[in-house]
Amino acid sequence: MSGLRFGRDRLSRPGDGDRLEWLVTNGIGGYACGTVSGALARRYHGLLVAALNPPLGRTLLLAKLTERLWHDGRWVELDVNRWASGAVTPGEPVHLESFRLEGTIPVWTWALGDMRLEKRVWMEHGENTTYVQYRLASAPAPVRLVLKALANHRDAHALTARGAWDARVEETVGGLQIMPFAGATPLWLFAPGAEVRAAHDWYRGFALALEAERGLEAVEDHLCVAEIGARIEPGDALTVLATTRHDAGLSGRGTLSLAGALSRRRAHDRGLHASWAKAHGPLARVAPDWVGQLVLAADGFIAERRSDADPAGRTVIAGYPWFGDWGRDTMISLPGLALATGRPEVARAVLTTYARYVDSGMLPNRFLESGDAPEYGSVDAALWMFEAVRAHVEATHDDGFLAELYPTLEDIGAWYERGTRYGIRVDPRDGLLDAGEPGVALTWMDARVDGAPVTPRQGKAVDVNALWYNALRAMGGFARRLKRPHEAYDQMAARVARSFERFWNEEAGCLYDVIDGPDGPDAAVRPNQIFAISLAESPLPAARRRAVLEACGRWLLTSHGLRSLSPSDSRYRGTYAGDPRARDAAYHQGTAWIWLLPHYALAHYRVHGEREAALALLEPLADLMAVRGVGDLPEIADGDPPHATRGCIAQAWSVGEALRAWHEIAGAKRPAKRNARAPKSAAQAEETHVVPEIAHSVPEQSDVEAAPPTLIDRWG
Repeated sequence: MSGLRFGRDRLSRPGDGDRLEWLVTNGIGGYACGTVSGALARRYHGLLVAALNPPLGRTLLLAKLTERLWHDGRWVELDVNRWASGAVTPGEPVHLESFRLEGTIPVWTWALGDMRLEKRVWMEHGENTTYVQYRLASAPAPVRLVLKALANHRDAHALTARGAWDARVEETVGGLQIMPFAGATPLWLFAPGAEVRAAHDWYRGFALALEAERGLEAVEDHLCVAEIGARIEPGDALTVLATTRHDAGLSGRGTLSLAGALSRRRAHDRGLHASWAKAHGPLARVAPDWVGQLVLAADGFIAERRSDADPAGRTVIAGYPWFGDWGRDTMISLPGLALATGRPEVARAVLTTYARYVDSGMLPNRFLESGDAPEYGSVDAALWMFEAVRAHVEATHDDGFLAELYPTLEDIGAWYERGTRYGIRVDPRDGLLDAGEPGVALTWMDARVDGAPVTPRQGKAVDVNALWYNALRAMGGFARRLKRPHEAYDQMAARVARSFERFWNEEAGCLYDVIDGPDGPDAAVRPNQIFAISLAESPLPAARRRAVLEACGRWLLTSHGLRSLSPSDSRYRGTYAGDPRARDAAYHQGTAWIWLLPHYALAHYRVHGEREAALALLEPLADLMAVRGVGDLPEIADGDPPHATRGCIAQAWSVGEALRAWHEIAGAKRPAKRNARAPKSAAQAEETHVVPEIAHSVPEQSDVEAAPPTLIDRWG
């Protein structure tokens, strides 16, 4: 299913295998993640990071398996370990022949002469269970493989130093039970057919290179709890299970169905592609390989969020390996992750789950690892929900589901108009959405340094009001579908479109980032203005759409995303590096964001109607999938060339928006031909430019009322 493969030419370069990272997930928030070389480089690396309170409560239980092979009369070390002393054992992975993805399954192949040993890692969907399988693909004689299991029991964000506890390691039927300390969730290890001996030996001083680069503590200890040895015949395999299920090694999905475990994983991957192919038909057949791989990657972000009120609840993990589920990220990425991949039932479940958490018109900004009440600190998360619902209705024509969500959407609109937390309210003078208070950052640009927002953006933000306009237009369309009164929504949307004129910065030839802020209009050239073109509806006339696109292309466009600030700005920071303070200061002050590149491509197509040119803008994403998180798209990149990738190795909105944009552009009909009658003037020619089917419409001026009625009564 995947064309992603790396050979010796890449893997033998010093340190390269430490920077290529792989990821597998289990659908409930847990994951396994590591480097291709086998070296632990992050605190988040491990073979079993279990979601003990799905989708959060993520806890490192099994860090790694050290691997050595008795071959041709000598021991050969297969994995790499880097130590705080500076030592590297056994050295670079010189025997690693290749690394590739087999669907979502990472596959290592070691070659020593005429021997080939393969390793695969995958997880059981819906369970905190990881499988690590070693298969002797070819050899003239059996080999002996010896593994040492390094365990832990800590929060995924923490570190363990100097062995803070003594574990109880006990033999059980078919394996071992590891109880780190009283009250901890035990780890169970099973290796059917192998010799498994209990151990209790701390391995101290693992050097986590990628943590050091982030300016964080970067040394950790792990406890060796078992030595696993097996003689493997050519064609046979040894499989190790690490799990929180005590019965996993005895029955059901354990010993009696080890072969079935790999088959289930492969069937799951095939099912993802089958759903995609069924939804898109010929389009899926001609899609480039990188799109098909992202269809598989998309599934990794979907996770369960069950509750008594919502036993089928679903959510979206914002990014691996450290983010949880965030409302804004979920709504932005959902159309691409679920609808573009042919899984509308997933989108419906996620929307249903989040609708239950709407409070005072706001969607949770994020859920907490502690399980405490979610945080509400986002002005745009609820507005992105309108976009997600619109996409779902367009894909499914499910008016029954729309009718179920409609009261929630009405409630959001009513709260936004009359006012909710943090000064979020509609300004009755112009119909635009105002938001913000000193000390808070409510938009997606929410980084803080020393407790203060780097980009507070208090006032009327351009992206927030582009979303507000789209929410009003969406509600008008929803009301029509459901045969409910729609006039108030249409009139309010028309008023917002007219007021959007206030964002125009004549001197810069693009849009202000914020107006009516404490210090007046903010003329910083930022990518937030692209949403005034890339969203489903645009409040801008054609000439200004082109001007905005040109400004973003000139100042912000890179092959890896849009910069968050123009390099001509004195506050611009082109490199995202250093300690947390330095990185947060650059996060939205020049760092390029991958998820914005699809928005630029959509905007380009809607302005120019050139499908091939717009799709070409997305092509560099294929290269990014082979840079850090293999088969995934990262979070960010440096604003300065060569635009090195940074942040999370797998980001939901990067993947989701890439999928959505590619399918919208590739699947859109060709632009309609221009009317043969020539316009009367150049100005008329400017405004009658015919754009593609997915382009926007601007309300006619005749739709605007001098004093449109309030929406509070309409929205409850």
